[in-house]
Amino acid sequence: MFEQIINSVNTVVWGPVMLFLLLGTGVFLTIGLRGMTITRIPYAFGQLLKGRKGSGEGEISPFNALMTALSSTVGTGNIAGVATAIGIGGPGALFWMWCTALVGMATKYAEALLAVHYRESDASGKKVGGPMYYIKNGLGQRWKPLAFLFALFGSLAGFGLANTVQSNTVSQVLLTNFNIPTIASGLLMSFMVALVLLGGIKRIALVAGKLVPLMTLIYVLSTLIILLMHVSEIPQALLFIVDSAFNGTAATGGFAGATVMIALRMGVSRGIFSNESGLGSAPIAHAAAETNSPVRQGTIAMLGTFIDTLIICTMTGLVLVVSGAWNSDLQGAAMTLMVFDSSLPLGGHILSLCIALFAFTTMLGWSYYGERCAQFLLGPKVVLPFRLLWVMGVFMGTQMSLGLVWKMSDALNGMMAIPNLLALLLLSPVVFKLTKQYFQPVDNSPEVQTSK
Repeated sequence: MFEQIINSVNTVVWGPVMLFLLLGTGVFLTIGLRGMTITRIPYAFGQLLKGRKGSGEGEISPFNALMTALSSTVGTGNIAGVATAIGIGGPGALFWMWCTALVGMATKYAEALLAVHYRESDASGKKVGGPMYYIKNGLGQRWKPLAFLFALFGSLAGFGLANTVQSNTVSQVLLTNFNIPTIASGLLMSFMVALVLLGGIKRIALVAGKLVPLMTLIYVLSTLIILLMHVSEIPQALLFIVDSAFNGTAATGGFAGATVMIALRMGVSRGIFSNESGLGSAPIAHAAAETNSPVRQGTIAMLGTFIDTLIICTMTGLVLVVSGAWNSDLQGAAMTLMVFDSSLPLGGHILSLCIALFAFTTMLGWSYYGERCAQFLLGPKVVLPFRLLWVMGVFMGTQMSLGLVWKMSDALNGMMAIPNLLALLLLSPVVFKLTKQYFQPVDNSPEVQTSK
């Protein structure tokens, strides 16, 4: 009975209306910002390089804020999620993932801008922010129940999708590929997470700042080698992806065929699951950045969507298409694993390592999101109990069957997006105003541009 209720909630929460709202918000913000989030990508990378050192109040550098946010988004969705999208929706799903990312960059930019603009100091003097704070401080006290709803959904969602599910994924990968018992991997992961978690956001950000670039480099280089083995097929693959997006894909091999609508739905849904634009998670990390400019941090934040979807997901998708794995009988991560195993020496082990690292960093990043949501609800006294529960959840996840947990987490993630998207739309004039004030002098004065 309970599972049926959860299934019904997911049908509504992740149905066409929600996907339209997520995509529509991104389109609206992109137009309102006059395409700035696309044209300013080079500027954003420049700010990211400068952002290794902070300049203003906050707990972590702007660079490490992005790495913390990426630690939560770069994960199994980049491997299994892309494979699932293409396996059901055909290669055209990858095109719609690109479109979702391009407008999602505006959503991520607005989230981080508002998070920094409306952040506040907690009882210990640390900067905190995110959707619950820009709802409360930006929309006013009468909207505070909406802020509480976001915080409630956020604090609960993490225990599923970003905790037990991730640790379960790692334990199964280690068991299958390295014969490590789940109890041993569970104890090891719990210990490693505890070491990082008990040091707070500074230690989480420090670890993310080292691990995220490393694991991204390993994965991108591996996929690049595979693509170079099929370099002559890449142009045709790109044409096939675009054609499938607008004309559907006929049944072939183990692929059942897909209409344009199926490709669109799978591309949009998996794209959003991968980069989390609109869910309201990433701005919680960016609110802790050492910065005196909400706009500058917003430009850095939007690179999270660019890197996650337009780079990492694209690499996965192209590998699946050029190798022909997309029309096999395999689904999800198994499809990507087959390509790695057949193309690279120790390819299966390399991919397994990437999955393990992706999942581990997701556990770290989301622990901070959940902790901040719980603190908003119950105050600072909840921080230590939350961290202890999180560490326990890591071990429990390795010993559980998590079918229902997946579904519950999906539902909670979707419910997080509703108050966040509403706040983004209502506060969009603030986003547009601050952006115009920041860039207008830059556009008119080379001297100001240099100083910024």
